[in-house]
Amino acid sequence: MLTNQQPTNSNNNNEEEVDLGSLFVIIGKGFSKLFNFIGSIFKGIFHFFISILIFLKDNLLKIGIAAIIGFVAGFILETNKGNTYASDLLVEPNFKSARQLYNNVNFYNDLVKQKDTARIQKTFQLDKETAGSLKKFTIEPIVNKNDIIESYNDFVLAVDTTTVKSYTFEEFKTSFTELDYKIHRIHVVAQQNDVFNKLDEVILSSVVENKYFNRVKELTNENLNRSDSLLRQNLGQIDSLRRVYMQVMLDEAKKQTSGTNIDLGGEKRTTKELELFETNRKLNAELKVVVKEKSNTYEVINVISNFQPIGYEIKGITENIALQLAALGAFLMIFVLLLIKINTYLSNYKK
Repeated sequence: MLTNQQPTNSNNNNEEEVDLGSLFVIIGKGFSKLFNFIGSIFKGIFHFFISILIFLKDNLLKIGIAAIIGFVAGFILETNKGNTYASDLLVEPNFKSARQLYNNVNFYNDLVKQKDTARIQKTFQLDKETAGSLKKFTIEPIVNKNDIIESYNDFVLAVDTTTVKSYTFEEFKTSFTELDYKIHRIHVVAQQNDVFNKLDEVILSSVVENKYFNRVKELTNENLNRSDSLLRQNLGQIDSLRRVYMQVMLDEAKKQTSGTNIDLGGEKRTTKELELFETNRKLNAELKVVVKEKSNTYEVINVISNFQPIGYEIKGITENIALQLAALGAFLMIFVLLLIKINTYLSNYKK
């Protein structure tokens, strides 16, 4: 029986060795294919960069000529255009007047685009040459993340708990527009450097003189003045009560020094004194908020910084027409050469 089982065991061992050997071969081939695949990716990237360098080397003269032509054209335009200057006006609109301000500034920019010098003259009370020197009006918010947080806090305090739970901060942030930021920059570009201080009054008055915003301002200030007066009156009454309690406590102290009276109401008076102190603190905090609100909403538009009397000259690569056209000329030449190369490849591919 033992002699019959030995060949069988030997065959099983051989089969297991063959299976393991096949498995290792398969794994080896798998790794080999993986490394070959990774190598082919790096080879492809290397070939791509080499092809770009060869393309640029073969067409360097053509690309250079196109860039020089663009630079010369841009230099001529830059020379004829003359110097340009800019200035900024920083404002803080109140009573939701930012939209009206944006509309007005965009209207002025449309007049400049349309070269409607006559209407610009009439609007800003300028002479023809000065009106023609205006080149651009833009307005944008000064992006400050704290504005979003403060606005959300005000929203939370103004609505009930159920509404807050159904309206997350991320949803509020998504609905927050450029008009909702506190401070905005009005940017003006002109070919004269001394025109800017003639513009701010007109730009602001177009919103400040709006009857609706003026009415909202008056009502808001009336309410704030009423709150201010009431809070100050309450503080005066609190101070009077505190003085009365102090006098009572002094009188009681004198009586105790002259006799053996037992004071049963001392603890109660001390508690009331603490309550008056806490009430006084809260009223002062509320008054501080009201005073700050009065300061911020005293005008329809708060001017943070006026236009500078003399504008700053616009310089830099992004504003240089010669460099811009040089880059554009080189890009267009590369694009045309690539189209020719693709067309040639497609023609040969058909054959």
